[in-house]
Amino acid sequence: MATDVPRRHSQFRPCIDLHGGVVKQIVGGTLDLTDSAAAGPKENFVASNPPSYYAALYKQHALVGGHVIKLGPNNDAAAREALAAWTGGLQVGGGISVKNAQEWLEAGASKVIVTSALFPGGKFDEGVLREMCEVVGRDRLVVDISCRKREAGWIVAMNGWKTLTDLAVTAESVKLIEGYCSELLIHAADVEGLCQGIDEELVERLGEWVSIPCTYAGGAKDIGDLPLVDRLSHGKVDLTFGSSLDIFGGSGVKFDELVEVDARAKADSAAAA
Repeated sequence: MATDVPRRHSQFRPCIDLHGGVVKQIVGGTLDLTDSAAAGPKENFVASNPPSYYAALYKQHALVGGHVIKLGPNNDAAAREALAAWTGGLQVGGGISVKNAQEWLEAGASKVIVTSALFPGGKFDEGVLREMCEVVGRDRLVVDISCRKREAGWIVAMNGWKTLTDLAVTAESVKLIEGYCSELLIHAADVEGLCQGIDEELVERLGEWVSIPCTYAGGAKDIGDLPLVDRLSHGKVDLTFGSSLDIFGGSGVKFDELVEVDARAKADSAAAA
């Protein structure tokens, strides 16, 4: 007679997105990562609280594995402020390269997240990823696979999710990248910041493909998305809530309620271990 096998459950991973030195929530694909004076990105939320406020809030609730993402220039000081508020409790990404990765670890990041550096000229360079792994150490490296949906599947995107690279997101490419890092961060750029629901097909595929910790970000709209991700990925993918959260001006998810739901997921996962 078949019995249910206890398994890990998907958990909440917090974020601190920085743009122009300020905590913001931005709609994916509307971002200009230059110093251009052109029209800025579409913003869902601009914080009055400093980055350290959110870092301290996450620390208070032991929400480990969160990420600080520097979206463009003039964010270094803000990122350092967040890392100082919870040294060793947050990952950092945005402009991370072989040259500066160690500097950010020394600034208090638990791990560094690499993105565009892996795609010089828009083409994936496994040699760069290998060098990052050697310099940082696999256990302290996260790869951000930001992607956009196309007819044949998903393609990695860079430069504010506007430029498509030559790398498709497949079981094979995920397996290759996993060999060099300890975590994956997946941004579904087409639904990022819209609060209209996650890319369910992508989450389901990730549940089939990934073999290391993986966090999905993009489109989460309400508290029900956490158990949805858990079901679709069989507990192998965690979820970031951004624009829908009340602490970021959203109306879809109450932070305190999410903390309670996440605590139960963690408890159930611990019991299954």
